[in-house]
Amino acid sequence: MPRKALLGNISDSDLRLLRVFRAVVACGGFASAELELNINRSTISRHIKDLETRLGVTLCRRGRGGFALTREGEQVYASALKMMAAMEEFQHEVDDLHQQLTGTLVTAIFDKTATNPDCRIYRAFAAFDDLAPEVRPEIHVEPINAIERGVMEGRFHLGIIPDHRPSSSVDYYPLFAEQMYLYCAAGHPLFDMAPGRVSTDRVRACRYVGIGYHSPNMEVSRRLEQQRHATAYDQEAVAHLVLSGRYVGYLPEHYAEGFVAREVMRPLLPHTFQYLCRFSAIVRHSPPPNRIVQTLLDALVAAHGPSPGSR
Repeated sequence: MPRKALLGNISDSDLRLLRVFRAVVACGGFASAELELNINRSTISRHIKDLETRLGVTLCRRGRGGFALTREGEQVYASALKMMAAMEEFQHEVDDLHQQLTGTLVTAIFDKTATNPDCRIYRAFAAFDDLAPEVRPEIHVEPINAIERGVMEGRFHLGIIPDHRPSSSVDYYPLFAEQMYLYCAAGHPLFDMAPGRVSTDRVRACRYVGIGYHSPNMEVSRRLEQQRHATAYDQEAVAHLVLSGRYVGYLPEHYAEGFVAREVMRPLLPHTFQYLCRFSAIVRHSPPPNRIVQTLLDALVAAHGPSPGSR
């Protein structure tokens, strides 16, 4: 028989319980959440039990099989993230009335951008800190689709992603680009082959590791007729499989140059198997960015050269 929910109006104590629940899910379990929340596991367990009682549902399973959300838990988690994002947005708007820049700014960035000499995100955050020293930055590294979804849902205030298929739900602000080449590694049949013997057909016949969601990587591999034999969800995963000597895959030139310098990787037919990946900052189209988000957005655009405008 379903338990009866005790939750009426949401109180401060309910919000505290929801924040504990959010941390447990984000950390992947009770043990990892201890450090994040700075409270012991038995207290965390009691808080989750109290929240389940308040909501009248079982939120998660925990035991020898590990931590896992129930279907109801997944729904509560998604709703809680939206509610907390809305509350944060409300706080930002109230602060705007008092001309204050305080609170938390949540940004999500695609991986392996820090080694790109054309990426000056660090410079933008330095300028932002000068203008808004009381704002606490929170930065996530996520796949493209997770960043887009998070920005649209309000969980991320701003995202930085490679350009691919545009969405009318977000506004784009071009920032920088990175050059992508197809690489193989030591142990691969093409690694020691003379450049003149490496043909387009030979490269296409190689086992290829590609990104497993819609991205410039996926678009280019389809155009160049490369069949995916392995799937990765970030650049680090691509690099590991390329380094195995069993696959070829696209990597940013700035990221791969260390492997090339150590003579454990080489690009293959760089005039053919290559593409330029452009990055943009994205924010929700509606509602427009609050003053805190706009301050970081302006700093990002300024750090990457003359204002290119939005599209």
